[in-house]
Order: sequence, then C-alpha cells, then structure tokens
Amino acid sequence: ELNQLTEREKEVLKLIAEECSTKEIAEKLFISPNTVETHRKNLFSKLKVKNLAGLVKYALQTGLIH
Repeated sequence: ELNQLTEREKEVLKLIAEECSTKEIAEKLFISPNTVETHRKNLFSKLKVKNLAGLVKYALQTGLIH
C-alpha cells in the first residue's frame, strides 16, 4: 500500500505522525494549509483509516516512522 502513496503524501504522513500541526506541515513543505488538508483526506481514503491514530499506526507498521 505504501507504493500507492505519492512522495508528497508520504512526507505529509510522516509529519502528521511526528505530531506536526497542519500549519507546521504547510510551512515545512512550502504548501498551503488547504493543500495539507487535501493530502490528509487522500491519505484517509487511500489507506482506509478513519482518524489520525489510524494514519500513525499505518506509518509505524510500514516503517515510515520508528
């Protein structure tokens, strides 16, 4: 499933898992907060998770974060 994510989605997922806020993610990646929200929605949809805990769990299971 990890290979179905774009590089940007992986970056956003990693930062979400590191407890960064939408605003912080937007600033780090030089994108708008709306774009961060869009990536987050796409991650929920692609990974079939319901909340941020599901995203973090996925990031841990796939080794995206340790």
